[in-house]
Amino acid sequence: MNILINILIVLIGFSFMEATAWFTHKYIMHGFMWRWHKSHHEPRVGRFEKNDLFGIVFAFVSAGLIIFGSLSYPMDWRFYLGIGVLLYGVAYFLVHDVFVHQRFPWLKNTNSVYFKAMRFAHKIHHKVNEKDGAEAFGFLFVSKKYLDKYRQKK
Repeated sequence: MNILINILIVLIGFSFMEATAWFTHKYIMHGFMWRWHKSHHEPRVGRFEKNDLFGIVFAFVSAGLIIFGSLSYPMDWRFYLGIGVLLYGVAYFLVHDVFVHQRFPWLKNTNSVYFKAMRFAHKIHHKVNEKDGAEAFGFLFVSKKYLDKYRQKK
């Protein structure tokens, strides 16, 4: 039974990060921390951008949860929550940085409507290069609005 609870905590951590990413992107990155996020809406010079600092912040959160959760025996809920945050970070890197923005030349093509709609929604987001006026702040959740718009483009 404990293993099922631990898996559930990992899944909750992963799912909670989608809501956290949306909120952080809309209200913090496009808010008072625009000075970091602005680099993501401009042509990148080099491999890194100031926006990558957000990933480092979330990595510290994940590492802290994993470390402090592993100090007790058996490991407590913080360890498994940290694993969920870590897995979300891996998904973010692979989907956002590799697939959507092609920061590495992998995963270039797909026939998946979901992944094509995800790219489409992200392009809509990047049409606005200012702090205000952007839409589509989600990451893994692609709203029906963008799925429908993508399907209409076929």
